[in-house]
Amino acid sequence: MVSAAFIPPGFEPPSSLATEQFLLEPLGPQHNEADHAAWTSSIEHIRATPGYQDRSWPPLDGMSLEANLADLRSHADDFTAGRGFTFTVLDPADGTVIGCVYLYPPESEGDVSVRSWVRADRSRLDRTLAEAVANWITTEWPWQRLERFGR
Repeated sequence: MVSAAFIPPGFEPPSSLATEQFLLEPLGPQHNEADHAAWTSSIEHIRATPGYQDRSWPPLDGMSLEANLADLRSHADDFTAGRGFTFTVLDPADGTVIGCVYLYPPESEGDVSVRSWVRADRSRLDRTLAEAVANWITTEWPWQRLERFGR
């Protein structure tokens, strides 16, 4: 059941965003190994990204593949239930996981909390991804006031 407090009843969440530089699709268990490899290779970079500096994720010591899989299943369940929407960010050329986008209920003011990260070796895409997602949200989603954490 979709939460009326976060998205309107009957709203069908977009399932993708495609650009020449990246492709977003709902994050799920099928991304476990590639997702784990992406963020564990870039913990310091992600923790320095706006929106992550004061958070406990990603954990400094990493986590097991099994724990990551549980996390991905939780995000997929949130997507299905309309509690939050997490997208993996893929390289359209080869399908490599290069980051993640999280759309969840706001933490303070706004309609939606928007966080994204890219792996350190794709840092040049950080601002491009954040801007593309912000535009996508205001044109395709039911939200206008975005918490972007300094972006």
